[in-house]
Amino acid sequence: MTTDAFLEAVRERGEYASRQEADRAARVVLALLGAHLVGEERSRLAARLPETYALILLNPLPAAEPLSPERFVRAAAAWIEGATEKTALWDTGAVLSVAADAVGADLTRRILLQLPPGYDLLFGHPEAA
Repeated sequence: MTTDAFLEAVRERGEYASRQEADRAARVVLALLGAHLVGEERSRLAARLPETYALILLNPLPAAEPLSPERFVRAAAAWIEGATEKTALWDTGAVLSVAADAVGADLTRRILLQLPPGYDLLFGHPEAA
């Protein structure tokens, strides 16, 4: 997926006014996600993303503990300037659902198995795990 295609999909899904808003959300959400994924699933997801976002996904510090979906959204809200938990939930869903579409159902299921229960809703795939 090209950078333009990825950002346009996130912009459209998140109903952002600009690519810059979509980019900001994508950077934060993918950095947080990358801190929670390991192994082949993280590598395969990165391989389907544009290089800039793949590097963000692959290079975060590992999370000290798994975050529940609610804490993940709160963390995103803390890192996205001007965000509230409600807008961060929207941002997270926009980015993760585009990522899920990019990798397909099988890899999305395997990614969800690495995360605490409830992330299926953030990825736009209820009960996929």
